[in-house]
Amino acid sequence: MSEIDVKLLEIRQDFPVLNRLVYGKPLVYLDNAATTQKPKCVISAISDYYLNYNSNIHRGVHRLSQEATDEYEKSRKFIKEFINANTASEIIFTRGTTEGINLVAHSFVRPRLKEGDEILITHMEHHSNIVPWQIVCEETGAQLRVVPINDAGELIFEEYEKMLTDKVKFVSVVYVSNSLGTINPIEEIIKKAHSKGIPVLVDAAQSIQHIKIDVRKLGCDFLVFSGHKIYGPTGIGVLYGKQIYLEKMSPYQGGGDMIKSVSFERTIYNDLPYKFEAGTPNIEGAIGLGKAIEYVSQIGFDFIIEHETQLLKYAQDKLSEIDGLKIIGNAARKASVVSFVLDNVHPHDVGTMLDVDGIAVRTGHHCTEPIMRRFEVPATTRASFAFYNTKQEIDVLAQSIQKVIKMFS
Repeated sequence: MSEIDVKLLEIRQDFPVLNRLVYGKPLVYLDNAATTQKPKCVISAISDYYLNYNSNIHRGVHRLSQEATDEYEKSRKFIKEFINANTASEIIFTRGTTEGINLVAHSFVRPRLKEGDEILITHMEHHSNIVPWQIVCEETGAQLRVVPINDAGELIFEEYEKMLTDKVKFVSVVYVSNSLGTINPIEEIIKKAHSKGIPVLVDAAQSIQHIKIDVRKLGCDFLVFSGHKIYGPTGIGVLYGKQIYLEKMSPYQGGGDMIKSVSFERTIYNDLPYKFEAGTPNIEGAIGLGKAIEYVSQIGFDFIIEHETQLLKYAQDKLSEIDGLKIIGNAARKASVVSFVLDNVHPHDVGTMLDVDGIAVRTGHHCTEPIMRRFEVPATTRASFAFYNTKQEIDVLAQSIQKVIKMFS
């Protein structure tokens, strides 16, 4: 066995669910873009919190509260180091990517907009990076403009440059497309916007688990991601923001823990990052996310990138050999996502038949309806890979697809 095979075998033992059977067949989990599986260390960390020191944080003087607070804040520091933020105060815990985008839309962008201003997004955005901007545009009279993509599913950068006029007040762009796998030239996108003094938010929901992200190197003003995409719990996420902007922003929600002092006449808000963390937070989620970040750091992005790159190439080559299968999204730079359609077979039927063979994939529009319309398909079947997947699982996928084609022919 090669070193990669040995390491892969060890990694798979960290994920108990990968050993289960579905309809009597070994589970082949290829729905990682929707949510990743959780290693035992994350599950144990959450269980340990509830078993041994369940308590509210920040406000208690007793031992359990102090322990919970320490673990919660330790996770914030892990994340700060993981993305290389300047300070832990720039790390805001949210419920996920969606809440992070909404927070920035309403607390930072909306107060700076007037009628006729513009916000730029791209044609490959998730609905979570479309709808919040539509809302603030409706409320302010601003316009939402969309940078087009080519037939390979790549951003047309020349069009982006043309659209960066003086009217543009904000750019919000996905790093990696969840439905196409396209990796956008994010550094160039940010640099071009900054040359015109325009702040940029990066949706890192589909990149945080595949690419080593350094927010200081990128220079982004805001970055958001969800814990469940990077082997952590659901219901927890992160908003990174430059301190100079976060300090000037009004709170998104009011309530406990985001205050220093309250009277009926006025409220004095808390310091960063607590100004944006109203109420009792998802304590166990933050602790679990910290453990997931620690786990991914131990695996290392050298291994993750090498293995997932091999998986993607193997999958694209294998699936391209199947008559009647068309891959949607053939960008030169892709993360480990393959979306495809079969001639005369609806993706929902494909997904149902693959499930019988124990294969979990995602079917539908993947919360990117504009992309489906762009490629004139109702939906796609999406296979998405994580560092615990194997080439043998891709072989099983290809064999099962052949069975689907034979059945529907």
